[in-house]
Amino acid sequence: MKSLLEEGVTTIFGQPGDVFLHGPDAHRDPPFKHIRCRHGQVATHAAEGYYKATGRTGTVVVSSGSAATNCVTAITDALMDSMAIVVLNGHDPTAIMGCDTSQEADVVGTTRSCTKHNLLTLKADHIPRVIKEAYFIARSGRPGPVLVDLPQDVMTGRAEFKGYPKSVSIRGYNPQVNGHPGQIKKAADLIAHAKRPVIYGGGGIIHSDASEEFCELVDITQIPTTLTLMGLGALPTDHPLWLGMPGMYGIFCANKCMINCDLMIAIGSRFDDRVTGKLADFGKQCKVIHVDIDPTSIQKNVKVDIPIVGDVKSVLRDLNKELRKIERNWATEFKDWYAQIEAWRKQHPVRYEQKEGTTKPQYAVDMILRLTEDYDPIISTGVGQHQIWTAQVYRGRKPRRWVTSGGLGTMGYGFAAALGAQAAFPKSLVVNIEGDGGFQMAMSDLCTLVEHNLPLKTFVINNKGMGMVRQWQQHVSPQRASHPDLTHQPDFVKLAEACGVAGMRIERPDEVKAGIEKAINTPGPVVVDLVVEREEHCFPIIPVGTPSKDATDAGGATPDKVPQGWR
Repeated sequence: MKSLLEEGVTTIFGQPGDVFLHGPDAHRDPPFKHIRCRHGQVATHAAEGYYKATGRTGTVVVSSGSAATNCVTAITDALMDSMAIVVLNGHDPTAIMGCDTSQEADVVGTTRSCTKHNLLTLKADHIPRVIKEAYFIARSGRPGPVLVDLPQDVMTGRAEFKGYPKSVSIRGYNPQVNGHPGQIKKAADLIAHAKRPVIYGGGGIIHSDASEEFCELVDITQIPTTLTLMGLGALPTDHPLWLGMPGMYGIFCANKCMINCDLMIAIGSRFDDRVTGKLADFGKQCKVIHVDIDPTSIQKNVKVDIPIVGDVKSVLRDLNKELRKIERNWATEFKDWYAQIEAWRKQHPVRYEQKEGTTKPQYAVDMILRLTEDYDPIISTGVGQHQIWTAQVYRGRKPRRWVTSGGLGTMGYGFAAALGAQAAFPKSLVVNIEGDGGFQMAMSDLCTLVEHNLPLKTFVINNKGMGMVRQWQQHVSPQRASHPDLTHQPDFVKLAEACGVAGMRIERPDEVKAGIEKAINTPGPVVVDLVVEREEHCFPIIPVGTPSKDATDAGGATPDKVPQGWR
């Protein structure tokens, strides 16, 4: 506990257990705030949400066996989305480890492939060093989850506390922070001669706390900018050079820029398949600059012309210095490029048509964002159609206000991560936009909100099923849908009220605005069952395995151009 205090930990998520009985007892009182969750996966996602919203490493404490293995999905989610969390799990005494004792599991072996690093502590006097290493590894370089396995006899053993280590030296682990000066100069020169450049930013900008430097780059160069799902918020969405999100469900003009540019400046992004589409056709028409602190991410999926390994914040500072030296009227020289982008934007805008009767999910999501915008909220989402609709019209102006699961796409993430963000900022407005399918995977922790006075507002976009699964099934085999519908659901209003949470239901379009405003102004946690049209699909879309140029925009497409089953 002294080591955690020295590390600056103030909030812990998790559950007590038999081999970790004294642990929670020791941090019952301040300065530790212990958020006891109903499930280990929720606790671990909550730590992710805490990290994403604050930039401070999230901490999870769980017991042995199933308590630890319940965290595996969320740990994998953290690994794929580069979330800095530390999971401290108890274990049976060292003398009987490996003897298949009660509630024992090989947690170190189980999590080896889904953690950035994991450690087994065998002596009590090793604990300060191990804790220091765990937090250092979790947040340095490319952030990620670290697990510390703590046997019972090690935790209850006696050792003299000789102080918390001031520094860490780990053989073979030395992340490169500063970019190579020569590569940075080459990048600046390439940018100076581009005619149709685009900036493609990702979550690495957020993790590096480099949004200020990133915005400076955009302002210096006047280059149109797109951000991935995980990078949203790095540039204000009201910035005149903001294109929207690219990729499979990205904005049409953002994707057109990506496939027609002569220079792509990739910053803190990893060229995942949801952005690139068919890899063989991606980026062939342009030069590519790639900045990333993880050297294994460079040249992994896409061949780049100028690789720069280093921390985004450090590299952007140096790159911006070089770019300021260049005498060029950037905006004037990009005049034709801007005109083309504007034409694409007008040709295929993000749109929906709300009619009388059933509420369009796009309308519901749009109104939630519009009516909460002035509160500078933290927006969390689950995974599925509602996540895409929210990302497409996201209205954030600051970093660390957007919390979602990208790489693993974990259903149930939204509510749990929002809980963690709300624990970090109990007086701020935190909004969880969730699907009815995903919400049922995490709703057991509604009582946790009440116990800890966390005023989270959850809007369940209820289309009576797993909408994204339904959409894909109707595309692949429209006559053979396989269990996407959730025909029997709990009454979300009664469920909320049973847990001591305010419950509301919105069923008609004319109720949407007033219902959202009522939820925002209701003290304490709220669950809103927002009933929407059942069969609505996400557009635009780039079908799996096809190049970005094959995007289908249902809003502007004629029936003969919309794939079978997507009408």
